[in-house]
Amino acid sequence: MNPRPFKQVDVFSPRLGSGNALAVVLDAQGLSDEAMQTFARWTQLSETTFILPPSTPQAHYRVRIFTPGGELPFAGHPTLGSCHAWLEQQKLGSDPNYLKSDSDDKQLGSDPDYWVQECGVGLVRIRREGAGLAFAAPPLRRTTPNPARLRDVADALGLHPQQIRAAQELDNGPVWFGLLLDSPHTVLQLKPDHHRLKAMNCKVGVAAAYLADAPEATRDGLGLEVRAFASVIGVDEDPVTGSLNASLAQWLMAEGLMPDRYRAAQGQCLGRAGRVELSRDASGQVWVGGESITGIEGTVRL
Repeated sequence: MNPRPFKQVDVFSPRLGSGNALAVVLDAQGLSDEAMQTFARWTQLSETTFILPPSTPQAHYRVRIFTPGGELPFAGHPTLGSCHAWLEQQKLGSDPNYLKSDSDDKQLGSDPDYWVQECGVGLVRIRREGAGLAFAAPPLRRTTPNPARLRDVADALGLHPQQIRAAQELDNGPVWFGLLLDSPHTVLQLKPDHHRLKAMNCKVGVAAAYLADAPEATRDGLGLEVRAFASVIGVDEDPVTGSLNASLAQWLMAEGLMPDRYRAAQGQCLGRAGRVELSRDASGQVWVGGESITGIEGTVRL
């Protein structure tokens, strides 16, 4: 077993313990798929990432993303947290040769606040945004769910039909069954049947918009309350979910159900206070951002 640089990062919050924790192995060269999966299962975090040299000159680094139950082609909080940890590692002045491709930096561009991550869905752009980072949401594929499937999901969540405003199946790498509900109160009161959702092989994301004059919206500038249920990958409820917030924003903005810029809250039912910044630029690209903070750093023997 070799000592490898390691960080544990809290994502979508500037305060440790308020966001979604991520384990990052900063030099994963030589690790087998089995070793990565075993370590991800051991951390018992929603995701663990492994940084590798890129396989293309268009990327700064490559990341593999594992949940306790398997590998993901893309996920949002691991994207921001991995980039945060990677940037910190660069600033340490340690030899980062394992993070370099054979290309020269000119092929990546000279913007010091712009990076490219390689992962299962391809190349993902990341930029500096305020005190944090933001990633360009991958292309979204969405479809109207089968009515019988919608009824089953609603039953597993304990929802009445009149509480559901809209529904879509969302795919930006991870696949989410997205539901827009009637109020943030409904979202926060849900008590899902996680065993049933797992048997249905269904990850569900629920959301509801805040009224502009709601106390939470006035105090914290919130636009959307979000929860994510993912028992199928070993996580009954994810604290703060970048991929889900990305696909929700792409859907809801496209349908005129949310504005081109808003802040989402997630994690309250787990004692967290995640904040996700969503925006759509003039080209139609949706960006998903937030702050991160490193809580643990050192080495791990893998």
